[in-house]
Amino acid sequence: MSKKYWQGFGEINDPENFQKNVRDEFRDELPFEDFDSKGLLDAKAPRRDFLKYLGFSTAAATLAASCKTKVREAIPYAFRPESIVPGEAKYYATTYVQGGDVVPVLAKVRDGRPIKIEGNDKASFTNGGTSAAVQASVLDLYDTHRLRFPQRKAGDKFEESTYEHLDKTIGAELAVAGQIVLLSNTITSPSTLDIISKFPKIRLVQYDTVSYSGMLLANEASGFGRSLPTYKFENADVIISLGADFLGTWLNPIEQASGYAKGRKIDEKNPKMNKHYHFEGHLSMTGSNADERFSHRPSQTGAVALALLAAIGGGATAPALDAKLSAGISKAAADLKAAGARGLVVCGSNDANVQTVVNAINGAIGAYGSTIDFSRTSNTSKAIDKDFADLLAQMESGQVSAILIHGANPAYDYFDGARFANALKKLKHLYRSPTEWTKLHSCVNIFYLHTITWKAGEMLNQKAVS
Repeated sequence: MSKKYWQGFGEINDPENFQKNVRDEFRDELPFEDFDSKGLLDAKAPRRDFLKYLGFSTAAATLAASCKTKVREAIPYAFRPESIVPGEAKYYATTYVQGGDVVPVLAKVRDGRPIKIEGNDKASFTNGGTSAAVQASVLDLYDTHRLRFPQRKAGDKFEESTYEHLDKTIGAELAVAGQIVLLSNTITSPSTLDIISKFPKIRLVQYDTVSYSGMLLANEASGFGRSLPTYKFENADVIISLGADFLGTWLNPIEQASGYAKGRKIDEKNPKMNKHYHFEGHLSMTGSNADERFSHRPSQTGAVALALLAAIGGGATAPALDAKLSAGISKAAADLKAAGARGLVVCGSNDANVQTVVNAINGAIGAYGSTIDFSRTSNTSKAIDKDFADLLAQMESGQVSAILIHGANPAYDYFDGARFANALKKLKHLYRSPTEWTKLHSCVNIFYLHTITWKAGEMLNQKAVS
């Protein structure tokens, strides 16, 4: 059976019209003589006819590719704002906040339209750096499917509503509701957290798509508090990563890549470069940049961490690993011990036990205060997995009366999203402030909002919020 390859969806869904369009692409026969059925290469035609064919075919292809496009007319301002000069770009300082990333950026705006996002070089921790997601975020501003108004579910369809009706309806329903939960991604804004704290009837539960719960709990158990440190890769002479893609996706890759790059540059007066060992269960961008990379099964991350702790004399018992991996651990441990406080070990595991072992390694070499800084913590990922698991169990048992969802999308990105969607059906009230379109199955009184309005909260506590 021969394989069939399609050139597009039209050839599959509507083959008849597709073939017709192919036949009509060049409607008129080209005026050439002395071409037989053998084709152009075997034809006995003069050079003049060959050039004629080349010229006509190029022109015909150009005409065929010239599809009619929508006419856009430039209309001048009737009353031009004083601050706007047509064609002159302006730059506005703003912040990209999405999926745990908080990046200071500059938005280039021309004639009221944002056209380019660049990093803000005035921010010391990013040094003007951005990521691919930050660069692409300008496209979200031109999304034709973005909601312009609140929408209320009526039967199987959604209909537009008003903010006045929204505030009135939510306030009335929440006033008689029992336990109310606000489910959100990590909130980094102090003012927003202060507003939420003024409404004791609303319980905040934070949920992150990429969880760092294991690191938070391990750091708390190690005496550093439930927080994430800042890693100073520029101060590290030896870097050992246990599955942490710190140049790509792990924690703050923009800031970390900047520090890592400083240690990779060779100075003529001091020709020294940091050494990077990488142990991982799959190929990552950071692993591809390592000086020495060792692969293992993902389930062996904890064993590698224990073996490294034992190799530097941390008192642990080294588990049995294959010879090549053990040799790599021994070599990395020797360099790590020689580096001392200028060494750094990071780990991408979300297991608190593994992260506790990594903390012991960094403590043994004196990395805290040198390459690991807890005086400037990262507040972009503060969600604890157990909090969301407890909320899910309470939703299933009927203990939650109403839930407001802001930004978070567990029905899509939670490992058991179907369970969360089924738990939503048991709630009487559900309100959502989405950052993207999501199918949440059928629920009672689903509201889609752009922002959560706090007038409903005022009606609960009978007091205004300044």
